[in-house]
Amino acid sequence: MLLLRRFLTKQQSHLIRNYASGKKFVEVTQDEKTGIHVVSMAKPPVNSLNLELLEDLKTSLEEAQKDKCKGIILSSSLPTIFSAGLDIMEMYKPDVNRFTTFWRTLQDTWMTLYGLEVPIAAAINGASPAGGCLLAISSEYRVLVDGKHTIGLNETQLGIVAPKWFIDPYIDTIGKRQAELALLRGTLFRPNEALHIGLVDELAVNKEEAIKKCQNYIYSYNKTPQLARKLTKLQLRMETISWLQQNREAELSKTLKFVTSPSVQNNLHTYIEALKQKQS
Repeated sequence: MLLLRRFLTKQQSHLIRNYASGKKFVEVTQDEKTGIHVVSMAKPPVNSLNLELLEDLKTSLEEAQKDKCKGIILSSSLPTIFSAGLDIMEMYKPDVNRFTTFWRTLQDTWMTLYGLEVPIAAAINGASPAGGCLLAISSEYRVLVDGKHTIGLNETQLGIVAPKWFIDPYIDTIGKRQAELALLRGTLFRPNEALHIGLVDELAVNKEEAIKKCQNYIYSYNKTPQLARKLTKLQLRMETISWLQQNREAELSKTLKFVTSPSVQNNLHTYIEALKQKQS
């Protein structure tokens, strides 16, 4: 859920309490010939998931579906990062009102993504830890660009516990035993490892090939009755969505209590101070 230290660079000095003011953090391209929308996160330097990016992402997904597009490809406009996860500054000394809005928006964005009626594939063109991995596994199909990129729910390595609605799609994707080991260890998988355990469906040599393979996945439903496909998908995913719908306020309260606990805040403070020293 937190940004990984390895992705922090001098370019990130503006992350400290620098929230967006009217700037769009999601780019959408529409191919009128294919009917496919490519929704790309575009929040330098690492697509950290703050309130504004989540709002833009949710809106972009909803609008693409309302346009009755053929399908959606979720990707990143950044060259080596898909998404580094939830923005640490949303959790450090949080304003309760903003954090409440942030977490509810995260819940809503996930339910929108996970419950999309149209086919959606993820072209993962860079590192995808924690919340970035959540976005990927909430899609139907995943193509990861080969290289040094890693993907996985690594929350335990950061002293964080992944919520149930992070864990359930992980189990559905790689199986309970593999998910249990990976979650307990906070494992990040390299491309060949991710392919081997089924965390991703294909590898690609670059983003362009990843997009093409995602298009092919969406094309594979050209002759499938769409109503039957939609209802089958919702039936497969409704249990987890319904759980969050019914428990969202309790889950929010539990998360807020955990995030604002002295031990977690002390860890975040230490982390941010180390970041400041690295940037100086």
